[in-house]
This record gives sequence, structure tokens and C-alpha cells, in this order.
Amino acid sequence: MDNELFGIELPDTWVGRIDGDNPEHALWYTTVRPLPEPDEVDAGVVTLGFASDEGNLRNHGAAGAALGPDAIRGVLGLVAVHDARPRYDAGTIRVDGDLERGHDELSAAIETIARAGHLPIVLGGGHEAGFASHRGIYRVLGSSPAIINLDAHLDLRAAERPTNGTPFRQVRELVGEEFRYSVLGVSVPNNTTFLFNAARDFGTHVTTDDELNAMSPQEAADHALALARDAEHIHLTVDIDVLSEALAPGTGSPAAVGVELGRIRAICTGLAATGRLKLVDVVEVNPRLDHNNQTARVAARLIHEIAEAHLEATQEMCSQANR
Repeated sequence: MDNELFGIELPDTWVGRIDGDNPEHALWYTTVRPLPEPDEVDAGVVTLGFASDEGNLRNHGAAGAALGPDAIRGVLGLVAVHDARPRYDAGTIRVDGDLERGHDELSAAIETIARAGHLPIVLGGGHEAGFASHRGIYRVLGSSPAIINLDAHLDLRAAERPTNGTPFRQVRELVGEEFRYSVLGVSVPNNTTFLFNAARDFGTHVTTDDELNAMSPQEAADHALALARDAEHIHLTVDIDVLSEALAPGTGSPAAVGVELGRIRAICTGLAATGRLKLVDVVEVNPRLDHNNQTARVAARLIHEIAEAHLEATQEMCSQANR
């Protein structure tokens, strides 16, 4: 692996134009900063790439998700920024066959970032990131945050080696009875009876794609908030295949139905606005299967809106605490 984390330079996939040198022209590209020392800068949001195909390959899926972090950065860089709150990038963990080592490096990076008070946002890459990122935040908090997974799949598979289908069974094995897991947007035809039985046994709350689509965006957000109502901390993890293939074709297991984007946006921003997010993953973006970066653009928009809502919420919480 050739991993460069916490450096003094941004990854070269942060690209864009510069229309002017004042805040009125701010874009992610012109405002995001490298994160050489997480505990020596103001707390903000930190993007961190997890360039892994290994979970998909072990699960007999297609390669290409390892290109996801760079594709997301390439379009996120062009998104306009309307505040001066801190945004950072911590580089990319690149996995080349040794997923277990990649997991160790991701857990360690999340731990370092979160201990310094930042919100880590993992750019994927396969959903195998979900186990390692959760393990990192679990080490920081000393407890397991409630997991809200927006996903067409339950990701509770049993396998001899970790894959992109096993992350939350691994989390359950790590945290035991603390496991608090909700999956919203589940496609019933794409999950076996074994997986639904596992969800039942682990006390998982399951909301199907049809159930979520029957709600208004506000109702969907309220539903997610109710699931996390008593949780002090939240881990939001977004598998881009929760959206329909028509909107997000660039993913290894595209959904024939999927959840309408407005509902996913409302859930993401609603959870971020609580100020209780401690970890975010946006994963399974596969540029090799994409059309004109369509899926990466959707992922970038979600990341931008999550970051914006979280930063606004935490700033308000700090202001109230200082009054």
C-alpha cells in the first residue's frame, strides 16, 4: 500500500476553477485544506478516502470502487461553499488485496481524526469501510454509536473473510449487545431469508424501499430521527446503491427501484442537523460503471449537504454553550 495520510498537500484530484480570490467565489476546491496535524486546527469536517475493491472482489463483484474517492473529490471540488467553516482532507488509504491491513489503517485514521474533534467523512470505495470506520469511532467514544445505514442491502452476511457484505455483522461481533442498527431503503428481493433472519436476531430495524418511498421527505427524515432519538452519537453510512439505477448507475449492485433522492437528502441533512453525527461513510461509488460522473455527483451533493448541516449545527451548539 502507498498511503499518504495527514500530509501538507491535498490529493491532486481536488481540482476546479478559481473565479476570484475572495469568499464570494468560494468552492470546496478553493477552501478545503490538508490535515497534517488533526489536533492543531479548528474542529471541522474531514474527508478521508478508502480506495478498496477487495470487499467487492471477495463478494464476486466488479472492480472499480477503489476509484470512488478520487471521482467524488473531482466533482465535490466544484461545489460552491457559502460559509467559512473548516473543511479538511486527510488523504486516501489505498487497499491492494490486504483488506485486513486496510481496515487497521482506516480504524487508526478515524480514531486520530475523531479524537481531535472532527467529523470524519469516509469516501468509498466498498462498504467494507463501514466496519473499520465504526471500530475507529468505537475506540474513541468507548461505546457504539447508533448506526443508520441507507442501503438496499442489510450487509449482515456471514463469511470466512470480510467482504463488502459483512461489515455490520462484524460490528455486531465487535460491540455485542450495544449493537444498534437500522437499515433504511432495503430491497426485499435483493436480500435472502438468512439476512432477514440475522436482522431479526440482532434487533435490526428494517425499512424497505417501498415503505420509505411511501413517506414524504419530511416523514422519512422524522422516521430516521425517531430511530436515533435516544442515541447520544450517530454513525450515518450511505451506500449509494440505495438510490435507483437511473439516478446512480455507477455502483456494483444497482437497485431496480431504489429510494427517491429527496428522501435520502432529507434523512442525511436531518441527522446532520442534530449535531450528533460522529462518523459518516458514503460508499460504493464505482466510476467504471458510471455515466458522466453521474453517481459521483450525487454522492458529492450528499456529502456537501451533510457537511454544511453538521457544521452549522455544531457552531450553534458552541454558541449556545458560550452564552
